[in-house]
Amino acid sequence: MGQAPVVYGQSSRPPRGDYSRAQEDYTCAQNFAAYTAADHDTYHRLYQRQSAQLQGLASEAFIQALPLLGAKERIPRFDDVNERLYRATRWELVAVPGLIPEVPFFSLLANRKFPVTDWIRTPQEFDYIVEPDVFHDLFGHVPLLFNPVFADYVQRYGEGGLKAAGLGACEMLSRLYWYTIEFGLIREQGGLRAYGAGILSSRGELPYAVHSPEPQRLPLELERTMRTRYKIDTYQQTYFVIDSFEQLFELTAQDFAPIYERLRGQPEFAADAREPLPA
Repeated sequence: MGQAPVVYGQSSRPPRGDYSRAQEDYTCAQNFAAYTAADHDTYHRLYQRQSAQLQGLASEAFIQALPLLGAKERIPRFDDVNERLYRATRWELVAVPGLIPEVPFFSLLANRKFPVTDWIRTPQEFDYIVEPDVFHDLFGHVPLLFNPVFADYVQRYGEGGLKAAGLGACEMLSRLYWYTIEFGLIREQGGLRAYGAGILSSRGELPYAVHSPEPQRLPLELERTMRTRYKIDTYQQTYFVIDSFEQLFELTAQDFAPIYERLRGQPEFAADAREPLPA
């Protein structure tokens, strides 16, 4: 038991989390007893702050499902959430010590298991944290896993990820994850709303993504999305918009292999690119 820590990108900081607890698939038991009163208080305050600004900014499907997380005054027990989540969409949460490699991540999603980091940020990181913690993963991601169509999309993404790994196309596919599951926008009857977890769990990016005139918002198109780089340390300058979760699911039904082949060697778009690059 025990796996090597995982780092994506360049960082001078050591990886967070205790990877000595990780099994071969990088999952571990949620160490609920290790949470301190300060940890639970941090979660409660984050939950209160973020839930207070959802109306008019977050997808209605997200708002309706959020109470299904259960406890909000403390970090929820994953097993408690799983009782409701499995009944709704046959998904379940599994604890992980932090970031995990691509193939184990894809494999978990393909089997309807969502990896949730089990540690929480410190009070000093209350407003911003680089890595995903238990608040980001639970509050940001899990409510929409109660939506059957979106839940099926996430499983399909995991299946596609396993294929992409065999084709050397993980970077292209990762951009689809980033611009949908993490930073996606959706048009609803009331206007533009957020459904991406990175937006929904961020105090500042939620109103920025929906209302600010600064970023560009483009209709989701697979090839444009897969060619668009992204930033992890600032608000996004480009967002991709869908009309419904059904549209997202149907858009990703096709075989991506021909798309990967077409895109190899083509110029990419910078995260803030406003005009297409020459072919």
